[in-house]
Amino acid sequence: MTTHRPLPHNPYIEAVTEALTSAGLRLEQVDVRDSESQGTHCYLDAVLTLTPEASGIDQDTWPHGLILIWEWHTGHEAPWEPERGPVWKFAELQDDGSNAYPTDLPVLGYASPDAVVEATRKVLAGEIRPYPYIPTVHEQGWTGGVIGSSWEKADQLEAACDAWDRQE
Repeated sequence: MTTHRPLPHNPYIEAVTEALTSAGLRLEQVDVRDSESQGTHCYLDAVLTLTPEASGIDQDTWPHGLILIWEWHTGHEAPWEPERGPVWKFAELQDDGSNAYPTDLPVLGYASPDAVVEATRKVLAGEIRPYPYIPTVHEQGWTGGVIGSSWEKADQLEAACDAWDRQE
C-alpha cells in the first residue's frame, strides 16, 4: 500500500484489501492518497488495481485490468463537483495505463469490505456493467440496488474524515 502520511481512510482501505485478497482477488497495487481538486480543495481517495496477471481475472473481458476507486469529497468544490461524503466507483484499465470513465459501484460509501468484494465479483462476472453500457431490449443493467451494508467502523471513519477536512 502506497501512502505519503497516515490518512484517515488507511484502516478502511486495508480492511477492503484484506477482504479482496481473502476472496482470491489479489491486488496488484493499492494507492491511498489525499488529492487536490482544481488546485484548491483536497479530497481523500484510494485506487485498488486488479490485473489479470495479479488477480487471475478474465483477460478476455478485462484485458488490462480493473480499478476500484474510493473517494471522499469535502463538498467544498464547485457546484458541478460531487457532494460531501464517500463514493465507490470502478473503471476498466486501458492499454496505455489510463482508465475508462468511472462507473458507480452499487455499494454504500462506507460499505463493508464484504459488500465491496460481492460488488466486485458482480462487475467481473458482467452483472454490473461499466459506463457507458446501455442495455438492449433483452438485457437490463444492474437493477439489484445497493449491495451489502455499511462497515462496522463507518462512524469512526466518517469522524476521522471530517477531522481531516477541518485540518486541511
